[in-house]
Amino acid sequence: QLPLVESGGGLVQPGGSLRLSCEASGFTLDHYAIGWFRQAPGKEREGVSCISTPDDVTRYADSVKGRFTISRDSAKNMVLLQINNLKPEDTAVFYCAAGFYCSLQERSFTSWGPGTEISVSS
Repeated sequence: QLPLVESGGGLVQPGGSLRLSCEASGFTLDHYAIGWFRQAPGKEREGVSCISTPDDVTRYADSVKGRFTISRDSAKNMVLLQINNLKPEDTAVFYCAAGFYCSLQERSFTSWGPGTEISVSS
């Protein structure tokens, strides 16, 4: 497995924004497809976005289209997830994962970070 760590979670009000970061140490994220997943309390983990390599094609779950944007910051060896117009149902632990194919399925990824929590409440 490859070491990944997420950051940027926190407590926000509905309609707010956050930017999550996925950072790698010891390898180049540009060489891997990166996925973002979330797991809400009492629910199964779901894929929300991914970005392919080398062409950076992106995918989004229908529930987040128009609100979430995945991108690479290659200079910082990071993948970012910009989240706008947060909703209470976005409350979850968010995970990034590295693999070889951009999909919203967990089995496409082999290395996972420990997660960062987003809590959305008024």
